[in-house]
Amino acid sequence: MIKRFVKWCVEFWNIRQSRKSGLFLVVVTLSVVTTVMLSFPLNAQTTPQRLPTSELRGVWLTNIDSDVLFERDRLKGSLQRLDELNFNTVYPAVWNWGYTLYPSKVAAKVIGRAIDPTPGLQGRDMLKEIVDVGHQKGLTVIPWFEFGFMAPADSLLAKNRPQWLTSRSDGTRIVKEGTHNRVWLNPFRPEVQQFIQDLIVEIVRNYDIDGIQFDDHFGLPSELGYDAYTVALYNKEHRGQAPSKNSKDPEWVRWRANKITDFMKRVFTTIKATKKDCLVSVAPNPQRFSYEYFLADWQKWERMGIVEDLVLQIYRDDLNVFVSELEYPEVKAAKSHIPVSIGILAGLKNRSIPMQQIQTQVQKVRDRNFAGVSFFFYETLWNMSKEKPLVRQTSFQKIFPTPTTYPNLLAGWKP
Repeated sequence: MIKRFVKWCVEFWNIRQSRKSGLFLVVVTLSVVTTVMLSFPLNAQTTPQRLPTSELRGVWLTNIDSDVLFERDRLKGSLQRLDELNFNTVYPAVWNWGYTLYPSKVAAKVIGRAIDPTPGLQGRDMLKEIVDVGHQKGLTVIPWFEFGFMAPADSLLAKNRPQWLTSRSDGTRIVKEGTHNRVWLNPFRPEVQQFIQDLIVEIVRNYDIDGIQFDDHFGLPSELGYDAYTVALYNKEHRGQAPSKNSKDPEWVRWRANKITDFMKRVFTTIKATKKDCLVSVAPNPQRFSYEYFLADWQKWERMGIVEDLVLQIYRDDLNVFVSELEYPEVKAAKSHIPVSIGILAGLKNRSIPMQQIQTQVQKVRDRNFAGVSFFFYETLWNMSKEKPLVRQTSFQKIFPTPTTYPNLLAGWKP
């Protein structure tokens, strides 16, 4: 700005062809400009807020309302675009709809199919493609166990292993998720635990992944758990007493949540024994919801040291509610131990989220020094929105103007 003023003054001086008056004008002008500049607040003279040197910039890739995983070139192009826009982490779903999305010997043995029957997945190893291309682009790849213990009611798994399913106190099993009928594998049965653990170990052992992620579906809807096996186990540990008919009874909730925590600890130990540098990530809802509705006590998991990366799903339109969720004591406590990032909703199939809301929420997260953000889900970043794809991509480029590294606890991340 000063240079432009000087240039203008010199040109004016040349035009007037008056050496003395021109020099005087330059001096006076510089004096005025300097005085005005110094009168501005300090932050008006500096560049915008410096971006973190490490920041999670993630996105979930799923096969629900999305075909990003179903074609090799499309998947490669999508990873390329994410890299160009300075994202650094992808969470591809690997266990959905009662099937694995990668060729699985464990699934073939238990379910009867080695891979999800969707045509676009046949003859491919989608997960290997993501690991290979993602790592070429410098992306962190953390497979996501999206369905956890949940399965479609009409899935091969549910039909072939009915004894593995759990129920409500009235014996019913179906849990509605939108328009879909779901059932839940009993997370307290040793055979179910072994099956899920075997799937996890298979991925950790066979793929060059950076971590593996679970969410609330690694728990159980609190209305369930009244199957004969679980009731008998509860009776045995409570001197013959039956579990409360009230599914929200504190002791009944606590007992089931603790059993799930025990399994989570076992899974963590097994993962680390298989691949020491494989991060264990959890992407739950806020603690109160996760614990009360899904028996997933992530606050306890974090305190026990069996979570190394927390991505808290806060899918809220109301900004005040969104911010209040960031301020909970258990969230602040976790932030002091491990990287805690925030999951932000980029949209759903029939629900477009405006870019302005996304930008504001990202800023609120940054203002509070979280480790980063991840978006649910890939298609709604720009393909499935009321706003034009180019407008959305340009906005993300402004949010992430320069590359940065993934905040890795094992690589020396500090709060």
